[in-house]
Amino acid sequence: MEKIPEIRIALVQTDLHWEDKTANLAMLEEKVWGLKGKADLIILPEMFPTGFSMDASKLAEPMNLTVCKWMKQLAAQTQATLTGSAIISEGGKFFNRLLWVNPEGIVEHYDKRHLFRMAKEEETFSAGKKLPVFSLKGWKFCPQVCYDLRFPVWSRNGWDQGNAGYDILFFVASWPASRVSAWDALLPARAIENLSFSIGVNRVGIDGKGITYNGHSAAYNFKGEKILDLAEKEEIQIVSFSANELEVYRSKFPAWRDADSFQIL
Repeated sequence: MEKIPEIRIALVQTDLHWEDKTANLAMLEEKVWGLKGKADLIILPEMFPTGFSMDASKLAEPMNLTVCKWMKQLAAQTQATLTGSAIISEGGKFFNRLLWVNPEGIVEHYDKRHLFRMAKEEETFSAGKKLPVFSLKGWKFCPQVCYDLRFPVWSRNGWDQGNAGYDILFFVASWPASRVSAWDALLPARAIENLSFSIGVNRVGIDGKGITYNGHSAAYNFKGEKILDLAEKEEIQIVSFSANELEVYRSKFPAWRDADSFQIL
């Protein structure tokens, strides 16, 4: 499918109720139901139903239960694809799973690859092994979750006879204020090195562990230039990306031709 000329993406920067799915889903429904007809994709933060909790045994649920059904319903209501991560149980394991749900109710997913050992995430969750590319109206999206941002090899764009593996790299996150300088530096770096747009959606507020988050959700173009910045308050903003601008730049500056070849084992 050929890309639509412009794609509209809503970034939802919000505080979250600690380990309270009912409150978070109700709050987020209030925030995003009015986006119908305004966005093609709505991006929520990491672990949006619960906050960044390691209490997976209490909070996890299987696929197609409360969170998945809520996402399907909201995607249908807004006629937009909805994405964000949640704590999912499958095969006796727990995953920090990014869900990608379209208005027709089709669910795809990506399991976070790099688990944040400083919070002992790897002691509770299993790491993902596959990196899918999601398609929406001809655009190709590469999903990432929070700590993945620090590992550029995992998100490296692939090229096949000049055709990019993806057009937009996006991160859903619970990135603390104490390290937000790294967030601000790495998001544009990922855009530059991959000749793609990049988006980061982070939360705000203080979680149940006393950790402070100050947002800085943003969108960057393929040159690493910031084109949207949500600063540090609760807010929803929509960014539009131009397919023509992306393709013209890639044609005039084909740095991908000189990239190093490698395989991830």
